[in-house]
Amino acid sequence: MSAAVAEVLALQGLGWLFLGVGLAGLVRGFSGFGTAMVYMPIAAQVLPPIWVLITLVVYDIIGPLPAVPRALRDGHPRDVLRLGAGALVGVPLGVAVLLVLTPESFRYAVSVLTLVLLILLVSGVRYRGAVGRPLIYGTGGLAGFLAGAVGLPGPPVILLYMARPLPVSVIRANTMLFLILADLLMLAVFGLNGLLSRTPILLGLGLAPVYLGAVALGSALFDPARERLYRAIAYVIIAISALSGLPLWD
Repeated sequence: MSAAVAEVLALQGLGWLFLGVGLAGLVRGFSGFGTAMVYMPIAAQVLPPIWVLITLVVYDIIGPLPAVPRALRDGHPRDVLRLGAGALVGVPLGVAVLLVLTPESFRYAVSVLTLVLLILLVSGVRYRGAVGRPLIYGTGGLAGFLAGAVGLPGPPVILLYMARPLPVSVIRANTMLFLILADLLMLAVFGLNGLLSRTPILLGLGLAPVYLGAVALGSALFDPARERLYRAIAYVIIAISALSGLPLWD
């Protein structure tokens, strides 16, 4: 254990990781989304791809756990299970892709996908057709694939729920429950493939307090009357993070 702690402390770029997770927490706190879209491009400049995803899953799964009982009451668990069934297929396929990506290819994939998803969110793209069970399963599969390959499960689910006339409380609850489920699936697939190791797990645990503190700060700073301003700030931070992660600048 002490050797793993020493390896964590000896990591080059540790300060960038704390900056990335702090910005990710702030954005999550005042916008409700964007954790992976901020953290992933920054962390990919410092850590191997597998470690990036392990640290993200470890620190991101801790924060929402106390809110699970309320989310189960407010949300539609059956819907989440349908998304999870799709992710059960998608996550292993995504991890299989992750294992063949070079660090440089991983950085390109993370940054480009983050920018594409950001453009979709900013432009207000909405699905206008019927939302039936096949679409829900398919969205879960796509989200699971993106989770396993580049750690970005949230945007497909967010875009799906934006197309549905549901209360905000239901959308937030379902999204949170699905992201927790996706994190658990990722940990299971990593474990079954022998990809989990102590050092990135300890690093993720070390990043967790910074993340939780930043989320709390972001939530405290949020003013509902200026929601558009905070969303704009979130979009700018995500864009800067994604652009900084491109290997073009190395």
